Formats: sequence, structure tokens, C-alpha cells
Amino acid sequence: MATGAEEPTLTVDELAARAGVTVRTVRFYSTRGLLPPPVIGPRRVGHYGHDHLSRLALIEELQHQGMTLAAIERYLEQLPPDLSAHDLAIHRALVASWAPDSAEDATRAELERRAGRALTEQDIARLAAMGVLERAEPVAGCYRVDPGLLRLGVELLGVPIAHETILAARTVLLEHSRSAAQELTRLFRDEVWGPYRERESDPEHVATMKSLSAHMQPMVIQALVTAFQRSLKEELRAAFTAE
Repeated sequence: MATGAEEPTLTVDELAARAGVTVRTVRFYSTRGLLPPPVIGPRRVGHYGHDHLSRLALIEELQHQGMTLAAIERYLEQLPPDLSAHDLAIHRALVASWAPDSAEDATRAELERRAGRALTEQDIARLAAMGVLERAEPVAGCYRVDPGLLRLGVELLGVPIAHETILAARTVLLEHSRSAAQELTRLFRDEVWGPYRERESDPEHVATMKSLSAHMQPMVIQALVTAFQRSLKEELRAAFTAE
């Protein structure tokens, strides 16, 4: 397990609450080797960190994809052993990127359990503004939650950045990702789909091309994430070097 800047501080109960699983599940995954062992502190108490939390989130996403536990074990064995929590979070995002969109209903208590902390009305309002959740009317105290965004949204609540700045960053990402999606779709339609359709009128070939476009989505998303990571590093390096 990669050593991050923050020392592991979560107890097994806190880890389970943050991940939305039971303590029994955490210990079961540990015995199967799906989770690295905790750091043993004073009084022989095990402490867990963000790496464990990110790995639990990845396991959960793989389960949502329909993978069996044995398949998940094989999948995780192929990952580099020194992946950081940041790397695991990106890996989970790639896995989730071609999963069907889904939202879950959650009560306030369930929401706070998944968040691993109490949430004020201001926190709820900020999460709603970020698109993480919305109130499920007309049921009072019930919310429609995007489980893929919840953990990120909760982490952003503690970031010392103005709420307006976070929303502005979200707007930038949405606008540019939409633009990239439109351009890539146009390219696929004009350069691949159009010529293919002109050559092949058989419905079976049309179905094959539609299937191809669906299978290309994970590869395109991975390429976009990789390109964005490199561009962001270069821009940040240039900005801070200049200063």
C-alpha cells in the first residue's frame, strides 16, 4: 500500500461507516486479501486510511458491474501493489464510467452514515448544488443520491476553497467535457459511422457498428482522463514555476 501524506486514522468502525459497508464485510475482505492490513497503533488498535477507503469503493464498483468475488480478487491482483488512494480513485472512476447511471434513495441517517459525518443543512445545500444529491419530494428527509459522487462531494466539503470556486470549477469541467464529447461524437459519426453505413446496408452490420461505438466508450474515457492528468500536471508545474 502506498504511503500517503496522511497517516491512517480511521478505526474499522469508522472505515465501514465511510464506505457504507459493515465491519464484518471489511474484515471478510481483509481475510481474502482484498484489503491491505491496517496499521497497528497503541493498544493494538488497527487504523485504516484513504487507501483502504478507495479500495473499498473500487470493490463496490466492481460488484455493481456484476463481477463475482473471485473475479474481483483476480482483478485486484493485476493492479500494481503501490497504487495510492488517488490512483485507486481514478481507477474506480474509469470502471464506473461505462456503468449505467443510477441514483439511490437514502434517508438523512443513511446519508450521514455513508458520509461518515454529521451533515448540516448548509452541507446538504452544497452537496445539492454540486449535483451529488437532491431532495426526494414529496418524502421529507429523503434524498436521491448519486453514490459515485457522494464520497467526492463530502471530501470537497472539507476543502478550504470557497463554494463558488468549486461550482465554477464544476461548470468548467462540464462545459469542456460536453464540448469534447460533441467533437468526438461528430468525428465518429462522420469518419467511421457515415462511411460504414454507406458501404454496408445490412442491419446486422449496423448493429455491429453500434456495438463497436459502445465498446469504444471505456477506451475513449481512459484516453481523456490520461490526457487531462498530463495536461493538468504540466499547467500546474508551469504556473507554480513561473511564480
